[in-house]
Amino acid sequence: MELGFNLAPLAVKQRLTLNDLWGRVLAVDANNMLYQFLALIRMRDGKPFTDASGHVTSHLIGLIFRTTRLLAEHNIRPVFVFDGKPPAQKMSTLKERNLTRAKARREYELAVGRGDYAAAWSKAVRMDSLTQEMTGDAKRVLSLLGIPVVQAPQEGEAQAAHMARREDVWAANSRDYDAVLFGAPRLIRYLTITGQEYLPSSGNSRPLIPELIDLRKMLAVLQITQEQLVDLAVLVGTDFNAGVRGVGPKTALKLIQKHKALENLPTGIKGKLPQNVQEIRTLFFHPQVTNDYDLRYSAVDEKGLVQFLCVERGFAVDTVNIVIERMRIFNAREASNLSSWLSPR
Repeated sequence: MELGFNLAPLAVKQRLTLNDLWGRVLAVDANNMLYQFLALIRMRDGKPFTDASGHVTSHLIGLIFRTTRLLAEHNIRPVFVFDGKPPAQKMSTLKERNLTRAKARREYELAVGRGDYAAAWSKAVRMDSLTQEMTGDAKRVLSLLGIPVVQAPQEGEAQAAHMARREDVWAANSRDYDAVLFGAPRLIRYLTITGQEYLPSSGNSRPLIPELIDLRKMLAVLQITQEQLVDLAVLVGTDFNAGVRGVGPKTALKLIQKHKALENLPTGIKGKLPQNVQEIRTLFFHPQVTNDYDLRYSAVDEKGLVQFLCVERGFAVDTVNIVIERMRIFNAREASNLSSWLSPR
């Protein structure tokens, strides 16, 4: 699964219920969410679900069921933001992730060979990556459902943060914390239906409760600025640099509170910083984003959805009918609200 900046020990969080988010529009980090589904929706031996032709469908199963329940039952309105071309500064991180996946795949094959399916499953969740076909399928099914899709020029979280700053959406949504580094005023994490996450390494589950991170409030509690938060992240490590060995979030916070900026750090620490610090800062403060997006929901293409999911990807008709019925509930409520608003008073 994809990981970003580790803010967990410092994050100032407010627990929510899904009802607290009724009517909210959220810019979803689509790639992050699809990775979660791809990692966790698998068969007993750890293989992802596929259709008869070998097309992976695990991510689509999670996408259509969670999204339509959020819409129909909780009136939470996601718009999905997809990653574009990664910045050059991220290439070393992506290379490292690929090596990790290759190692996990070797360990998975060994576990399957000895019949240890629990171990195989724990390795499987780390061995696969999203392909262009997978993201293309996700975009197609969202469009057929009438749900807005936004293509980011580069980082999806940067685009989601940009949309939240413009107040086109209420918050960014991702399990990673990177959106706050890009300046998202609000970040929603753990937008789940079941409230549980299975942990393959232990075979147990842990409760997941939706949480809100309000950037302004968090910075006030930590007594730092947005610029200093990015400097703190550089010390800990981001998608664009490895961080300083031995410096975790709490130590980094103390250093930034005391010295105010990376340039003022003690020589022993400053000498371990990446040489392209200013480039990294620029990536967070001036990322490549676009204003070319349309966040309006449209009508569901029911025939097209059945053709794609049932005929082309092997979904059961009854399964797709559940999804269609949920969208009918959402759209009927939308029509009722519009009619009420337009009626004479």
